Amino acid sequence: MQIHQGLSQFSRLSQAIVTSGTFDGVHIGHQKIFRRLLELKQAQPKAETVVITFWPHPRLVVGHASGETLQLLSTIEEKAQGLEALGLDHLVIIPFTPEFSQLSPEEYVQKVYVDGIGTSHIVIGYDHRFGQKRAGDIHFLQQNAQRFGFEVEEIPRQDIDHIGVSSTKIRQALQAGDVRTAAEYLGAPYTLQGTIVHGDKIGRTIGFPTANIQPQAAYKIVPQTGIYAVYVAIEGQLHQAMLYIGKRPTVDGTATKIEAHLFDFEQDVYGKSARIWFIEKIREDKKFDGLEAMQTALAQDQIDTQRILKHTQPPI
Repeated sequence: MQIHQGLSQFSRLSQAIVTSGTFDGVHIGHQKIFRRLLELKQAQPKAETVVITFWPHPRLVVGHASGETLQLLSTIEEKAQGLEALGLDHLVIIPFTPEFSQLSPEEYVQKVYVDGIGTSHIVIGYDHRFGQKRAGDIHFLQQNAQRFGFEVEEIPRQDIDHIGVSSTKIRQALQAGDVRTAAEYLGAPYTLQGTIVHGDKIGRTIGFPTANIQPQAAYKIVPQTGIYAVYVAIEGQLHQAMLYIGKRPTVDGTATKIEAHLFDFEQDVYGKSARIWFIEKIREDKKFDGLEAMQTALAQDQIDTQRILKHTQPPI
């Protein structure tokens, strides 16, 4: 898959089968749209598939009504990796700026679909909106398709809704610690990328040394506090691990930490990149009556984690 940073890096095609959207998480609902692009390409051998997305996420630029901090399921790099795995031809990443957000639906279609991409066929989800104040929709495209010179196809609401998945539902599952449901919706375990940083080394004193992980992107959602069975990749090497997310109430911690105890691994990994795959939540975070009680609980957590991972297909 070719990745293009903006329309200026893209050479207009004679036949482009196109979809566009934010596609946060590239979940199984999104994948239905992408599969349709690939089906259409089989019937049109000279056509190429194009996915248009936007970065920064539009709501990071124009805000949203609730005033809540936006949390995303994927970075732009993770999104690109997910799309490439599907076998699509092109990903065009359009910089989303305040000026771009002011394009009318007419201007948006002309600038992006017609002049920029060379669209012959558009496939969109039933709730797709575009242009200033999200005024453009499927009706606008259908009414003007002939004038613009492309065909329009909408994935019907019933085809998407029967899957029962949305980026919002996945965020809610992660916020509840339900990483198994999130994985079902995503089609793969949820991942978090970060850098291994120095901690206070309390884990070493009780036989459970940990790698403290600082998330790469502050806007990416971190699952609910608790203990998780995970896989962790460090410099391409995959390790089984149990992961703690929380404020460490037993030692009167105040800041939320992400700490991974990698099984049978004691190398110096400070400053290295780590990628976490969340497999299953083991238990809730809790305050213990001292380090000895916490040590006993962690020993059981390790047994539970190893049992789960023994029957789990490694992600890579």
